[in-house]
Amino acid sequence: MSSSTSQRVFITGASSGLGVALARHYARQGASLGLVGRRGEALLELVDSLPNRDRHCLYTLDVTDHDALSNAAQHFMAHAGGIDIVIASAGISRGTLTEYSEDLDVFDRILAVNVTATVATFSPFLETMRQQAAAGNHGCRLVGIASVAGIRGLPGASAYSASKAAVISYCESLRVELKTDGIKVVTIAPGYIDTPMTQVNDYAMPFLMSAEDFAQQAADVIAAGRSYRVIPWQMGVVAKILRLLPNCAYDFLFRNAPRKKRTLPL
Repeated sequence: MSSSTSQRVFITGASSGLGVALARHYARQGASLGLVGRRGEALLELVDSLPNRDRHCLYTLDVTDHDALSNAAQHFMAHAGGIDIVIASAGISRGTLTEYSEDLDVFDRILAVNVTATVATFSPFLETMRQQAAAGNHGCRLVGIASVAGIRGLPGASAYSASKAAVISYCESLRVELKTDGIKVVTIAPGYIDTPMTQVNDYAMPFLMSAEDFAQQAADVIAAGRSYRVIPWQMGVVAKILRLLPNCAYDFLFRNAPRKKRTLPL
């Protein structure tokens, strides 16, 4: 992979949570960053705190605006002279229940941000990555941020679980599609990470990890080009057990699991 001082990294969801932590990590390594987020003030505060301020580009947009996202991708590649890592970190979560018709709009929004926007984030970079790989750059990475919640459906979080399960399957399909193109597709499934998304939870969160520690471990996985990793590793053990549980056992254990609160509108 290309040296950290010359890496060009494009990150969505960079105005909060995991995106902020990843941006700070890569900036400390000397990378040039393309930072996408909905909250312009938060992006400005972030970039002003980073080293090498002039290397970084800010794009205030909603990732469901696919044209704006594509334009940002093209601008960043022109500015940075190419691309090495694309991290689709934008994501939202809300408690949802099928019995409430008003939750349909929440389902649509969660799927649009967490799933379709991941595709729209990767799409503009593929041709450039193929060209770079053909020229000998074997450091190209497309990184999808999934979740342990995508491994088994969690009660009260059907939209979020479905969206993250879709991210896992989508990235797996893309990984196989791009296998011969010299582009690595990396799926990272966080457990509980201390971010604004989890800070609203009023229940115990096992193996809670700081966003900074997550970013370091995620960057190591990305650099190694691993296909799939749960972070932290303890939650990875739990995830493997959950995969193996028969439905009757899973249903019994999780029927009374704590649920994320419904909060409308999104």
